[in-house]
Amino acid sequence: MSLRNKVTLIGYTGKEVEMVNFENGAVKATVSLATNDHYTNAKGEKVEETQWHNLVAFGKTAEIFQKYVPKGKEIAIEGKLTYRSYDDKDGVKRYITEIRVEEILLLGGK
Repeated sequence: MSLRNKVTLIGYTGKEVEMVNFENGAVKATVSLATNDHYTNAKGEKVEETQWHNLVAFGKTAEIFQKYVPKGKEIAIEGKLTYRSYDDKDGVKRYITEIRVEEILLLGGK
């Protein structure tokens, strides 16, 4: 049995897809995805908690995002967690966690 890095999420996109076209013809799509969780707190109140996830896709998957995924679209994705860092304009190192989308399923209306 092999263990692997795999993430599956269902949620709503929080903004329009941003596309980057590279000189070699490759394309990259980025978008945020909101997922909701519900629980009851110690006082018996129902609480809804929203988590935001950074999605990134390349190639044909990126093109699907561009063509079919507007802001507010419900989607299911499968991919893997990736981590990267960069230095911001003030020289401070920033860390980003992203999900590299390998598969997408369009849900809901729109």
